[in-house]
Amino acid sequence: MVNKTRNLFSAVMLISSISICSCSNNNGKESDKQSKDSTKQVKEVKKEPEIKYQRPPIVNIVDSVMPKAIVAYGSDSAATFNGVSTKLGNIYGVKVADYIKKNNLKMAGAPMAWYKNQKAPYFFDAGMPVNKAGSKSVAGVRIREISAGKAVIAHFYGPFELLPQGYEAVKEWMKDNKKKASGAPYEIYLTDPLDKDGKPIDPYKVQTDIIFPYK
Repeated sequence: MVNKTRNLFSAVMLISSISICSCSNNNGKESDKQSKDSTKQVKEVKKEPEIKYQRPPIVNIVDSVMPKAIVAYGSDSAATFNGVSTKLGNIYGVKVADYIKKNNLKMAGAPMAWYKNQKAPYFFDAGMPVNKAGSKSVAGVRIREISAGKAVIAHFYGPFELLPQGYEAVKEWMKDNKKKASGAPYEIYLTDPLDKDGKPIDPYKVQTDIIFPYK
């Protein structure tokens, strides 16, 4: 099970060139607390190269309900996209994987992440839904519970660098429909971005769900 988990986390590392586009919504409680340790790790801010795409992403917005979830997660920070990739690999493939193994848990969903800011330096939480909270601790891993409730979900298909367009689409929908966010938005990575040979697949076939809880 752990080998399968690590393979999945390796794929998610590709995702990390990722979104870094979450919102500045500060309604979540624990999700909005920045780790002091992670803050210290950011020493410099480097300007990221801009990537342009001729084809826009596909964004399908639905008004839905999210089930309750228990997530084993870690927090970190990075000055660059490449730094985020490395840090996510450590959270998913080492810390959370060890927590799952140590507590004999089962994965209960796809990898997910919360990004606290859109510009460098980047602060984020990343984790995996599990069937229950474990009793044995692992350094750097905590448990957060996501309450069941209403949510606007953007089913996003396209390059991860274009994810900000998905966030903007959700914000517009919520504004038009007079909905107020009730917590920090997060992302769920539903499609393996690598094929059976470990090569990247067409990004427009990779699904990322952007979740906005609302009242």
